[in-house]
Amino acid sequence: MTDTGETGPGGDAGHSGDAATGHSGDTATGHSGDTGDRPAAPPIPAGPRGPMGAQPGAKAEALWPSTKRLLGRLAPHKAMVWAVLTVSAASVVLMAIAPRMLGQATNYIFDGVIGSQLPAGQTKDQAIDGLRAQGQDTFADMVSGMAVVPGVGIDFGAVARVLGIVLALYVGSSVLAWLAGYLLNIVVQATMRSLRADVERKIHRLPLRYFDTHARGDLLSRVTNDIDNVSQAMQQTMSQLIQSVLSVLAILTMMVVISPLLALIAVLTVPLSVLVTTLIARRSKRHFVGQWRSTGLVNAQVEEAFTGHQLVTVFGRSREVEARFQEQNEKLYQSSYRAQFISGMVMPAIMFLGNLNFVAVAVIGGMRVASGTMSLGDVQAFIQYSRQFTQPLTQIGAMVNVLQSGVASAERVFAVLDEEEESPDAADAPRPGAARGRVEFDDVSFRYKPAVPLIEHLSLVAEPGQTVAIVGPTGAGKTTLVNLILRFYELDSGRILLDGVDIARMTRDDLRSRVGMVLQDAWLFGGTIRDNIAYGKPGATEEEILAAARISYVDRFVHSLPDGYDTVIDEEGGNISAGEKQLITIARAFIAQPSLLILDEATSSVDTRTELLVQQATAVLRSDRTSFVIAHRLSTIRDADLIVVMEEGRIVEQGSHDQLLAAEGAYFRLYNSQFVGADI
Repeated sequence: MTDTGETGPGGDAGHSGDAATGHSGDTATGHSGDTGDRPAAPPIPAGPRGPMGAQPGAKAEALWPSTKRLLGRLAPHKAMVWAVLTVSAASVVLMAIAPRMLGQATNYIFDGVIGSQLPAGQTKDQAIDGLRAQGQDTFADMVSGMAVVPGVGIDFGAVARVLGIVLALYVGSSVLAWLAGYLLNIVVQATMRSLRADVERKIHRLPLRYFDTHARGDLLSRVTNDIDNVSQAMQQTMSQLIQSVLSVLAILTMMVVISPLLALIAVLTVPLSVLVTTLIARRSKRHFVGQWRSTGLVNAQVEEAFTGHQLVTVFGRSREVEARFQEQNEKLYQSSYRAQFISGMVMPAIMFLGNLNFVAVAVIGGMRVASGTMSLGDVQAFIQYSRQFTQPLTQIGAMVNVLQSGVASAERVFAVLDEEEESPDAADAPRPGAARGRVEFDDVSFRYKPAVPLIEHLSLVAEPGQTVAIVGPTGAGKTTLVNLILRFYELDSGRILLDGVDIARMTRDDLRSRVGMVLQDAWLFGGTIRDNIAYGKPGATEEEILAAARISYVDRFVHSLPDGYDTVIDEEGGNISAGEKQLITIARAFIAQPSLLILDEATSSVDTRTELLVQQATAVLRSDRTSFVIAHRLSTIRDADLIVVMEEGRIVEQGSHDQLLAAEGAYFRLYNSQFVGADI
């Protein structure tokens, strides 16, 4: 197998590709070059791992702080939230009044039935005295608590009026509940849109060090799966929570009005429900955290296996990859099962308490009707209220698992938002004058890890128009050097000057707009070949695109494609060869016309004949700008103005090709190892 480059931590190819000039967010590093002692992502527990085998953060915050922070994101929509609360309260009030009114209709019917059984022409008191004289004291007590008229049956007109009012109350409550849900949907989706935008902006402000130490699949899971889960959790729980809490308050008020004694019996179930919910939620929380952590790991592993499918197949590791997937998938299954099983116990437990409450209310209420201290309609209404009172508590219990799952996902998203960002650009950042491309390394020192030296006290000057080739063994710090030019990392000490201005004082946009970069791992996005070339210069004309394609020899193969420049490249670029992809990335750099050009093994994926043509093209491109060329094949840099040989982060030699060969030093040994034979 041919060594095509120096790998980054864990071989992460997530940053490979050329940095399009003028786009500060396009970082280009990682798999394409050496990293020295770049910090690697924490390992997964067992088995070999690739770039996506990293372990995301495992510790979760407390439920309430994360919930409070999530709700705090509703602040920009405060007016809409108050509208939701107001409309929901109106809906709940109408719903709470309806059972009492329905109880009144029951009273009309029951009073009419009993009244028709009493002798007509008597007063109510006379009828009660008559019942007592007949020894029907219980019946007399019940009649004493009713609004009966002896000899008069059911007043169907009054019943119809009450039922009409109840129907209007239910319809009005339903309409208001729909309106509250509609307004809440606007609030939640706007909040999620804001959260996604914040995460997107945060990703562009994160230093490259973050991406070097975090699995790409897990990061993708956080910004897609976790945010979607937060959205669903908020959509499902907020509406029900608002309705449930308001319903509990309204129903409790109505129950106290009807019978303080029965209300006290009903309220006794509340602390028991809270206790049960708290105990179960405490046990299930850690399983929900594990569920979403395992989801990130599974996504990372799937992304790794899919990206490296060819290598997995070539090396016959399909069974091992499948076994690792099954292991992670089993962990996801176990954590998901436990989380859902434990949290699922909340609803049955609360329903059991609610049924006990229903039995107590029915028995005591029946006794009070019999004693004449309560009307049948009030008991009927109270039973409805007791059912409605426990229903919101049951709903809250059922929402605990959804809420905990959403909060666990929110913690993972907030962890990204809380990461340390790149240092901000100075407000009064200076700008170099005319772009000349002079680059000076002034006593530069840099380490990925504080305890592991990499580049120490390096000084180098690249004059305008010079081609500087950087060579050396794997891990010497070659790619690190050009990454420092682009400010992907900040220096520990020293300065890098571009046209006399310290790049640490320049804005990153200004700096990177002057630099074009082509890496050995070509990155293309889903779009046409024309779009990919024009990515280097937004607003490029058709003539500029064609000129860049011709000089980079893209034009030689593009006409053989069915749609020419309008050929759509899939996300993996599988419909064109690796060499053709590389030529497109070179064309992208050509069209940008940068003052500083960086080529990191840019021709490693093309055939020998095409390599010669590309070298001629890059020679034209380099003619009036400074170029840094990282190369392993020394034949590609013989004509460089200056060849810099690096070992262990230090420049050990520099000079022209002939001068370095004559010195018979490090370059001489490297050259002979390629063209003469291995230096033993």
